[in-house]
Amino acid sequence: MSVERLDRLTADTAAAAELEVYDAELVDGQAVEPVRYLVNRHTVLGPGEMPPRAEARPPWTEADFRVSAADKEELDQPDLAENTLLNRDSTVRAFQHWCARQDPPRIARPCTTATYTAYGLHLIRRGKAGEFKPDTVRQYMSRIYNWQSEDMRPDPSRVRGKIRLWRQEWKGAGGEIERSAALTIPYLLVCLEQCDETTHIGIRDAFALVLAYCNLHRRRELTDLLVKHVKIVPMGLIVTTATSKTDKQAKGSTEFIADRPDLQLVARARAWFAVLRRLGADGADQPVFRALTVKGNLANRTLATKRGERMKGGAINERLQRLADLAGIPYIAGKKVTAHSLRAGPNTDMIAAGVPLAERNRRGRWSPESKTADTVYDRPHHRTQDDPLSKVPLGGFNTTG
Repeated sequence: MSVERLDRLTADTAAAAELEVYDAELVDGQAVEPVRYLVNRHTVLGPGEMPPRAEARPPWTEADFRVSAADKEELDQPDLAENTLLNRDSTVRAFQHWCARQDPPRIARPCTTATYTAYGLHLIRRGKAGEFKPDTVRQYMSRIYNWQSEDMRPDPSRVRGKIRLWRQEWKGAGGEIERSAALTIPYLLVCLEQCDETTHIGIRDAFALVLAYCNLHRRRELTDLLVKHVKIVPMGLIVTTATSKTDKQAKGSTEFIADRPDLQLVARARAWFAVLRRLGADGADQPVFRALTVKGNLANRTLATKRGERMKGGAINERLQRLADLAGIPYIAGKKVTAHSLRAGPNTDMIAAGVPLAERNRRGRWSPESKTADTVYDRPHHRTQDDPLSKVPLGGFNTTG
């Protein structure tokens, strides 16, 4: 049957749901059955091309929509890292609580654009009163957006626009983004001096500091290392970071890290691995960094259901801050020393040494096209660039001679 027009073929602007479109003709004065077509906002038709007919729908049965009990149990587990999940859940709980308190209550998931926008404005008002910073609210709203059903997410454009405007006002009023200090080598050496390397704890802490600095480890990357991920060779270490924040495909990253006389990476690695052997904790699949008792024995981790035998990332942060306090440098250039300082420090040192961005991105496991290493992690304590005005001679140029 030839169909020359589709009077009721319209664009679906309200939702992605499929539309059933009907058309009918009179042939030789007799009505024929309507032809059913299926279109939605993603339908693309060439000249003279007709949309798919309804009867061409795949012949699915109930079995095609079912998964096993084991599959369902696995799918019910979140696809997020532990710290990401904790942050998201706390943000979502606050959003749910706010929705429940409204009069009348609002639905948190899936929420409407109006609900999402109203909550964003609520957080912005609290932020302007001093409770939050613009980037914090931006993170909160992003978590809530990603928590929504993918096919029913709200329009975030108005909230994002309001946050951008507030951020400009906030910066203009003297607001500053809190960044960790850059623990560059001179400061790192002072912290290393606080490690009593005659004890198991001191040996562990010293190796953790130099390895994190040399490989720009995030604290989770550091504490997730297994013994088989670290190979000691005469000239340095070969370290495999199995997963990282930006490694979505979990391809891993292997780096050769050359030894340095000032950091003594190889000597400190050998010392710590000797401790692991004495403790009977040097199996290939065991963690490199372990929680220890005050006497230097393995801490009891039977109750650590999430991290198991691995140290917690927070423990690395606590150890570094204690060493920085002992060294008298809890703050550097007004910024607090944290575990992230072991990532900002080497990047800052490499920038000063003229290391190209591509090499720093590889070592720091940033994506190849990322500018973060230049825009976020460059934190020199004193700017060494020449004042451009200093290139003008004293007294100005002589234009009278």
